[in-house]
Amino acid sequence: MAISSIGIGSNLPVEEIITKFVAVEKQPLTNLQTKATLITSKISAYGQIQSLASSLNSAVTALSKAATWQAVSVRSSDSTAVTATASSTAPPAAGSYSLSVQQLARAQSAASVPIAAGAPAGAGTLSIQLGTWTGTNFAPGTAGAVDVEVTDTDTLSTIASKINAAGAGVTATVMSDASGQRLLLRSDATGEASGFRIQVDEGVADDGDRATGLSRLGFDFDGTTGWGLAVNTASTQYGANAQATLNGVAVSSSTNTFADLLPGLSITVARETTTATELTVSRDTASMKTALQGFVSAYNALAAYLTTATKYDASTETASLLQGDSTAVGMQNSLRTVLGALTSGGAFGRLSDIGIAMQTDGTLAIDSTKLDTALKDVASMRNLFAVDNEGTANDGLALKLMELTSRLTGTEGAIANRTTALQEEQKQNGKAQDKINDRATRVEERLRKQYTALDAKMAQLTALDTYIQQQVAQWNKSSSQ
Repeated sequence: MAISSIGIGSNLPVEEIITKFVAVEKQPLTNLQTKATLITSKISAYGQIQSLASSLNSAVTALSKAATWQAVSVRSSDSTAVTATASSTAPPAAGSYSLSVQQLARAQSAASVPIAAGAPAGAGTLSIQLGTWTGTNFAPGTAGAVDVEVTDTDTLSTIASKINAAGAGVTATVMSDASGQRLLLRSDATGEASGFRIQVDEGVADDGDRATGLSRLGFDFDGTTGWGLAVNTASTQYGANAQATLNGVAVSSSTNTFADLLPGLSITVARETTTATELTVSRDTASMKTALQGFVSAYNALAAYLTTATKYDASTETASLLQGDSTAVGMQNSLRTVLGALTSGGAFGRLSDIGIAMQTDGTLAIDSTKLDTALKDVASMRNLFAVDNEGTANDGLALKLMELTSRLTGTEGAIANRTTALQEEQKQNGKAQDKINDRATRVEERLRKQYTALDAKMAQLTALDTYIQQQVAQWNKSSSQ
């Protein structure tokens, strides 16, 4: 006899019985699942600690660099005329400079006579040479001439494209006006030495006529007489150097930037001046203070997180996530030890000497007035943070913290090792949960088989009992007749 639903044959609450048995088997899962959630939270916490420690490492790395303590600021009394920037690797010495600008650097430019739009300019070779013009005399530069071949069907647009593709140090374009089209040429660089000469070979005997054919696009002189583009003196501009006076000394530059006048200082001029512009170079204590504030903020973020994660609230008898965690507690102690260490060899030995003091909660606070005073002695500030005594206890504070945070956050560091251990613990927890679930599944399967067999047997007995009762009833009926 087939049993359609377990328990019908035996008239027992089999599903309820099996559910309770399975629940008993799975009871250990509750603790494992709670522990798994805790492990996940700890892994997340160490991820946050890794991030905060890396930020602290970046902040103290900035304080360890000489460039931070060598930083200077440059102020211009007229930034519309003169600006300057200081080198970060070899900054200039502090001082004041007076600069007057007599002339800006410019590139040579010229325009051709108008030629009918779309008409060919003539065949031949344009030979473009860079160099310096002195009146009508041209002194070629070190680079050789660049030849541009022009056919008898080339228009000004085609010629401009060929010149630009030749890499001759000039840029060509075509301008259209009511008279037709003009070829515009301009040196790619400014300065006297970036002028250009364009000689023309039309491939025919020179009949002395420079006003026709490809010669119209040349730029040269026959003695004192210009031809080609040089004829149009109104549209010609020769290359020139920037001319200025620095503290009474005449200076010149092929560009509008004077990069080598003063060590570590690059000066850029934007317009000619009638009065001198004052440039003032001074120690950039504002950027130093910003770097120190960045360090304090990064340290406080890490210190506050570790304090919160490891504390025990006695009033509520509640332990925080990492309370008693040796790695987290060890990090706290290491950070505080480094901050309390003495750096010798300068006017400042500890953070408190410059106005940065540790509070009762383990974070740092800045006394701005005291810090501003300390920043007047940049050499001692640099010694406190960046002096390098080759890994000894007398290294600067920034170097000590760099070493500590690098060790903590490295691939083989304390944070990585603790995270790996937690991940392994999480893995074992998962295996334990799987084992319990597998055992519970096997128990359920066994119980279902047993109760199914019981149902079948009880169904058989019930059927037999019914049959016997029917037979007895039949017998009794036959005996009474």
